[in-house]
Amino acid sequence: MAGANVKTFTTENFESDVLKSEQAVLVDFWAPWCSPCRMVAPIVEELADEYVGRIAIGKVNVDENGPVASQYGVMSIPTLGIFKGGKMVDKIVGFRGKPDLVKMLNAQL
Repeated sequence: MAGANVKTFTTENFESDVLKSEQAVLVDFWAPWCSPCRMVAPIVEELADEYVGRIAIGKVNVDENGPVASQYGVMSIPTLGIFKGGKMVDKIVGFRGKPDLVKMLNAQL
């Protein structure tokens, strides 16, 4: 289960909550059956708490929201993308540790 500061993005709310967001948004494209996704989940939750108010952080279940994943060329999961101004401006594919994600987030502040 996602932490309190981790949003759930869907095909229905992706445009309003991610693309039209005033702040940068980290999107974790994941699936429940993906072991590396489960490994990165606690890191994403920590970051959501640490960056609250500065960068929005949420998850897209690719099994339930395939059109969003397809639109952004997500072929492997986990894929973590940063969206700013309605566009994906950076992404990491595969499991990475917290230092790599912090570096990616700090580049958007």
